[in-house]
Amino acid sequence: MMDEGIKVLICEDESSIRKFININLCINGFTVIEAESGEEALEMIRVHKPMIVVLDVMLPGIDGFEVCQRIRKSRSEIIIIMLTARGQDMDKIMGLGLGADDYMVKPFNPLELVARIKAILRRSNNPNLQSKDRVKFGVLEIDKKSQKFYKDSREIDLTPTEFSIINIFMNNPGKAFSRDELLNAIWGQDYFGDVKTVDVHIRRLREKIEDNPSSPSYIETVWGFGYRWQEESK
Repeated sequence: MMDEGIKVLICEDESSIRKFININLCINGFTVIEAESGEEALEMIRVHKPMIVVLDVMLPGIDGFEVCQRIRKSRSEIIIIMLTARGQDMDKIMGLGLGADDYMVKPFNPLELVARIKAILRRSNNPNLQSKDRVKFGVLEIDKKSQKFYKDSREIDLTPTEFSIINIFMNNPGKAFSRDELLNAIWGQDYFGDVKTVDVHIRRLREKIEDNPSSPSYIETVWGFGYRWQEESK
């Protein structure tokens, strides 16, 4: 099974929810570890080095936002899916802004969570994401094989989702992508999330790669449509 051996950490203080998620992940061949608090999650990440973290926002001790932020400071390659309460739009935006790759709104079907995880893992094989192994654009360079991105020969830490987005852009300079096209290419055709998800990731990318994020030289906004990688930087 393609997912066998992939380690997932569930950080959720409600044992019934943890158990429900655990069962469904194990059925699909994932290796699952659990944490009840933010502090325990950070220790489990240090010791067990999971590839994926399913992270609740509301936790005893340090909350999910702080855990997400700390993970991103040291482990940009970890896939983070945050669990938020229904109707808490600011939780979603804040979580994505801190580096989460996706979010699920409670209550949710655990089978959908499994599908989201599998969709993220399939990105590298998505025909919409096929690209050259290395692409240079001025001072920027992307290396698909090593999943690394460089600016002025200095490595810039990108999350898995940020890497997938910039991979699409740099391999299609001058092409405008609608928000829906980016959602379908990155998150999958059956994704029902808000298009604001794209905007938050674009904002984070600009902060990392642009000299002046408020006047971007690379990722251009196509008003009323989406975004385009400029063929020539300003």
